[in-house]
Amino acid sequence: MRLGTQEGRFVEHKERHRRLRLLIRKLNKERKKQAQKTDILCNDFISAQGDFIKRLNTINFTANFYEVILGTNDLSSLLHTAGKLIKEEISDSNVAFFLPGVSFRKESRNGIPLQQNNFGLYVSESDQPLVPAVTQVQAITLEKQHLENCFNPELVDNICKSNKLCTLDDMFAMGLEGNLIRLSKISAITLPLYRFGSSLGFILIYRLSQNKLTPEELKNISAVTCGLSRAIKSYQTNLNSAACAPTSVCIDKRGSNSGAGD
Repeated sequence: MRLGTQEGRFVEHKERHRRLRLLIRKLNKERKKQAQKTDILCNDFISAQGDFIKRLNTINFTANFYEVILGTNDLSSLLHTAGKLIKEEISDSNVAFFLPGVSFRKESRNGIPLQQNNFGLYVSESDQPLVPAVTQVQAITLEKQHLENCFNPELVDNICKSNKLCTLDDMFAMGLEGNLIRLSKISAITLPLYRFGSSLGFILIYRLSQNKLTPEELKNISAVTCGLSRAIKSYQTNLNSAACAPTSVCIDKRGSNSGAGD
């Protein structure tokens, strides 16, 4: 009897251990599942927080950008201010504005009119006023990478017609010419400037490829191109009106003189 009782207790004890092990395994599986869900939730929360911070940065940059350009009073000061703000946002970058069909009155640092090959070119240079760069096609040097000097009228026209963000590969496909080895050391894009679907030109932004332009940096600049395009269009309209004003006066004077003669 005692042996039978002991054997029964041993079997019962062994069964308890087996059930306990199964229960522990089940609990461990559930714990791992919950830990995975918690990790996913934490990662989603961190990602959402990061996206929110990026949006706040974009809003802050946009608000500051528009506030500053409101203080400009002509096209030259507008582009100078916009270029400076873009360079502050994208460190170590070079910025140039291409505005087809814009007629300028001042002269460049080389004594060449600002209007070259039917498009105006403004280059942002630190604290210096915006002046146009020579638009002749020439190879750039590593010391001072003037990528804008490699742009010809055909390339400018093709980029304007595309009316979209263009990478360096896109520019090559559209007619960019230059030293391929040196150009390969540059990270560059163009952002379109347009109003009601009509192209006003584009912004060229570039720097050395070892510090490649990032989507996050370009996102902030893209956020202000609409307002910047509107301001450019407004100043262009003012320039055209001012250019037509002297002709109107001449016509009026001729008309009055003719009337007096008659």
